[in-house]
Amino acid sequence: MTDTMTKTRRPRPKLVTLTEAAAEAVRDILAERGEGYLRVGVSNGGCAGMEYVMDYVSEPETFDEIVEDKGVQIVVDSKAVLFILGCVVDHETTLLHSKFVFRNPNQTDACGCGESVTIVPAKA
Repeated sequence: MTDTMTKTRRPRPKLVTLTEAAAEAVRDILAERGEGYLRVGVSNGGCAGMEYVMDYVSEPETFDEIVEDKGVQIVVDSKAVLFILGCVVDHETTLLHSKFVFRNPNQTDACGCGESVTIVPAKA
């Protein structure tokens, strides 16, 4: 590849970003566990069609993406990339709950209970 081709390539959009609150929560969770990664993705289910999923893994799977933001590394399930491209992950704590919240530009709807969402794949 020539220098000209490299200079004209558009920047790759950030797959997922974390708020400071989410980065702190991930750091705390992983420190408590001692090792591993937080893995995020989506699955089919719920009344709106899809659900965000989070899990702990010791190693990323072969095609997973590793995202580093604010000094934290998380793993994104390779099958979820187009569904969460551009997503901002936040962490909220209130008197009644402590949870991660996905602010996703690809999300078009959510069910009344807030557990499932409708997501369209991002356009290239």
